[in-house]
Formats: sequence, C-alpha cells, structure tokens
Amino acid sequence: MGGKSLGKHSQTQPGAGGNRGKDHARRQPRRPLLRFQEEVYTYEDVERQSNRAARALGHQLGLQPGQPVGVLLPNEPTYVWTWLALAKLGCPMACLNCNVRGQALRHALAAARITLLLASLVSAHGFAHMLVPVRVSAHMTASLHGFPHLQAAVEEVLPALQHDGIRVFYLSSTSPTPGVEALLPTIKAASDEPLPSHHRAGTTASSKAMYIYTSGTTGLPKAAVITEKKLMMVASLGRLCGLRPDDVIYTTLPLYHSAGLLIGVGGCFEVGATCVLRAKFSASQFWDDCRRYNVSVIQYVGELMRYLCNTPKRPNDREHGVRMALGNGLRAEVWKEFLQRFGPISICEFYGATEGNAGFINYTGKIGAVGRANMFLKSFAPFELIKYNVEADEPVRDERGLCIRVRPGESGLLVIKITKNTPFHGYAGDSQKTEKKILRDVLVKGDAFFNSGDLLMIDHEKFVYFQDRVGDTFRWKGENVATTEVEATLAMVDFIQEVNVYGVSVPGCEGRCGMAAIRLKAGASFEGESFYTFTGDTLPSYAAPRFVRIQDALEITGTFKQCKGNLVKEGFNPNVIKDPLFFRDDKKKSYVPLNPDTYAAILDMKLNL
Repeated sequence: MGGKSLGKHSQTQPGAGGNRGKDHARRQPRRPLLRFQEEVYTYEDVERQSNRAARALGHQLGLQPGQPVGVLLPNEPTYVWTWLALAKLGCPMACLNCNVRGQALRHALAAARITLLLASLVSAHGFAHMLVPVRVSAHMTASLHGFPHLQAAVEEVLPALQHDGIRVFYLSSTSPTPGVEALLPTIKAASDEPLPSHHRAGTTASSKAMYIYTSGTTGLPKAAVITEKKLMMVASLGRLCGLRPDDVIYTTLPLYHSAGLLIGVGGCFEVGATCVLRAKFSASQFWDDCRRYNVSVIQYVGELMRYLCNTPKRPNDREHGVRMALGNGLRAEVWKEFLQRFGPISICEFYGATEGNAGFINYTGKIGAVGRANMFLKSFAPFELIKYNVEADEPVRDERGLCIRVRPGESGLLVIKITKNTPFHGYAGDSQKTEKKILRDVLVKGDAFFNSGDLLMIDHEKFVYFQDRVGDTFRWKGENVATTEVEATLAMVDFIQEVNVYGVSVPGCEGRCGMAAIRLKAGASFEGESFYTFTGDTLPSYAAPRFVRIQDALEITGTFKQCKGNLVKEGFNPNVIKDPLFFRDDKKKSYVPLNPDTYAAILDMKLNL
C-alpha cells in the first residue's frame, strides 16, 4: 500500500481498532462516530453498546477467544458495534455477504468453521439498528423492498445449520423464527462497563481478526483471512490519503467488504472522524445526502462513479463540501468526466486485493494511475510485472523455467513476493484455492509470490496502471465473476454438452459482461426460456450470462484448456459472428435471438444490461 506508515503499523498493538474507539470515546465522547438516516451515534454511544454486546455474547453464549462468529447484517450501526464487541472478546468476525443463499451460505460458514451465526431480520433498510430499537408497523413492513430477505435466508438453511451444530441468533427484540433466539433483550440488560483485557491476552499481530469473503459467483465464496496487522494496515489507508479528524466520510459500500468496513469505518476509528452510513447506494440521492450530512470525503468503486456521471445534470452539481474521494477501479475517462462535472475533488485511487499481501496508493492525483513504483515500496513489498500468455492463461517462462519481467509500457501479471513483511494468509478452510494463488519459481527456483490475477502496466515515469483481469475471472456490476464456477453450474443443464464462459466489453459499461459459448448435446436445441429460469435460480444476477453463442465445437489448447481469447475479441456482434446468438431478455424472461437491431441498441446504450 506504499509509504513508510506500513512499516510503522507492523508494530501496532493488536486490536487497536477497538482501542482507538475507546481512546476517542474517552477524549471526544460526544463526537459523532456514525450517522444513519436521522440518527446520530457518538463514539461513547458505540463504545458503551459494544461493551454491552460483548458482555452478553461472552456470558450468555459462552464465546471463547479465537472462536469465529458469522455475521449476516445489512449496512446499519448494528454492524459496527457487533464488530467491536467481537473484537473485544478476541473473536474473529466472518463478514457474510448479504446476497449469499442456500448452499453458498453453508459453504461460507463451513470455510471459517463457524458455530455461531448472528443475523438481522431485515435487509438493507435500517429498521434493525439496536441502539434505539425501532418498531416497524405492518404497513411499513409491506412497503420495504426485500424487507424479510435476511430472515428468509436464515430460515431457508436453518434445519441444515442446526444439523451442522451451528447456533443462530437474531440481533432483534423478538424472533418470528422457531429455534432462533432474539438477543437484544439480553444485550440491553448487560452492563456497559469496559471488558477485562484477559479476553485478548493471547491476541498477536498475526492473530485472525476477521474473514472477508471474496466474491463467489455460483455460491462458492472464499474466506480471505484478515489478521490484526492486516486490519490495521487497511484501516490506515484513509489516513495515508489525508483523512482528518474533522472529516465526514460517506459510505454506501457494503460493510461485508473490506472497503466499507475497514477503510470507511476503520478509517474513522483511526483518526477520530465521522462515518455516514447508507443502507444502499443511490445515484439520485448521492449528492443530496452529501449536502445534508456535510460530507467531506466519499468512498467509491469505479462503477459507482460511472453511475454518478450518468445521472441527469443538475444546476447544483458542484454545490457540495466534498474535498476527497477514496476508492478503486476508476477508469481514466470516468475520472476526467467526474472532475469536470462535480468540481476539483482530490481523487485517492488505490489498488489491492482483499486477500493480497500489498498494494498501491495514488496520492498524486495522476489521472488513471493506481500508484507509483519507487525503491522504498519495492524494498518493503517486492513486486514484479511478468509476461503473461492470456491465451494459455499462464505466465511465460524462459529456458530455465523462470518468469520474465516486462519492459516499461508493457502489460504484465502483478506478482508480490511472499515474505515476513508481506505474508499471504490465504483462504480459510481451502488449502487448494490458497495454493492456486501462489506462483512459485518466479525469479529464482524456490521463491514464492502472490499471484494477483491482474495485468498492470508501469510507464516510463514509474506510474502504475491497472489494465485487466486475466484468466478465469472478470468483473461485472461491481462483483468478480469466476468463469470456471459459472461453467460448472451451466454444465448441469440437460441440453448442454460443453460450455465456455468469458467476459466481453460493452460500450458505456464498467468491467466485462458475461457471455457463454455453448456446444449442444447431439439432437438437442437451445431452450431460451428454461435456460433463463435455470440461470435465475442458480446464479446471482451479475453472474448469469447476458449473451449466448451456440457453437459446433469449442476451441481448446493442446493441454485441453478452453481458449477464450478469440471469443472475447469477437464479442457479441451478429454482423461478424455467423453462429446463432442469444440475448438475455428480462422482460420476456427468456434468451431471445440477438439481431442487428438489438445489437445496435446495446451499442447506443439504449438497452440496459
């Protein structure tokens, strides 16, 4: 992540996020830590509530230090004090994606060896925050989009969880689900006195602080291990970019990902700032919120900035107090348009994977760059850009079997050496996936590097630019889509013999859009309606292919790996491709033939994908 602060923070006292919160609660008790809808929660409020929750969880549920706890909660203040409570008990928190369901949810819990799950009754609408319980009337319940969806997610898997020995509790006043107890009365009755320090006596810098799940597609999320040291490094990113105690940071990103929880909320703990939480991102209300809450710093991912630029222009576009934007994935053309339209906001773009062992920060404002290489960064976190054969989906090696560095201006696979300073902790409960991310014999026989899976480029001025993802993953709608997992799901369809999934570029869209090349079984025909139903039932919406191409034979390499390169290049143009093409039509709830008119409408951005 660059800068000398990384070295300093390797010595940070473990659990310093909680300690910093306690320090701020003592020094500035009335300073707002969280703002959510009409409510304000001070550092002292959250400190006291997290003490109550920690005592209730420790005494009532018998939680022991080191015992991981699953958390299935929407963006709301409850998330923050639950995190602090578990940290005070020395229990790693597993941040479950609120969209994960069924078998995927069980897989996520099993990966981190969860035996206790804390859940919310509501989705992302904030009626479950527990500092001041809010009663919800029947007519309000009916008006909430997806109000019962977390309850439904729990109830769907409850018999299986109980069979697996997993206890489930709601962070609510009452429980509508037999077999699930409501914990709020116990929490409210508990003392708000600070916990004795013995709960964290065994905690070190390398202890597991939390698990954050990297985007699973077919429901196989990977639990990335976040240690106490890594947590502090990520939480210090805002401070490195210039986050100040008087700042108000606006977070619309989900708290189950590292950007929202560690950089947003964690960054506030780090400096004593205020975090405005929103249940869900809204492009139309974004700037109104910034004015309403006097926001000075916003968090983003690239797609979010594009959505803001796509909203209708308003006369008051530049009337706001935002001075800095902190995030990742911002493409140069959107960056320029954003600054032109919304004014001279300082953009702090960073690069790094949740499970990665280092990253970059661009604090120079160089448009399009994710950072700048320098000798200090290289000595602390040795990284290389190596030649990569995208077609074969593997690094290029010389006659000695070693990897080859690219020249300035050339794209290369980013790999970061695994050292004592830059360890790779991998994925909980999945040694195979952990090993898959390690590249060996890179510069010398026997060395080991973290394989980022990303192509980057360093120019002659040493600025670093993100180019693309390689191989089995592409990004769409802000989520990673692992093609191998989608392929495994689609292979279950009875008329499909073989399938190759890849991402294609679509004008005006961030990332790549899913497309599947399919070879049908002998005598079978493509059934658009049943394929639509199947993908809707088995895949998250962002992972369902938007386009289908029917082929007589799928191209493979000499080692029987499917070739994606030509398919990606040819895209979905019916004027070039002679194979039958289909388009996922949500209105007709079917895959329909893709004709030149539909293709033209997509290119003109008249058809929403």
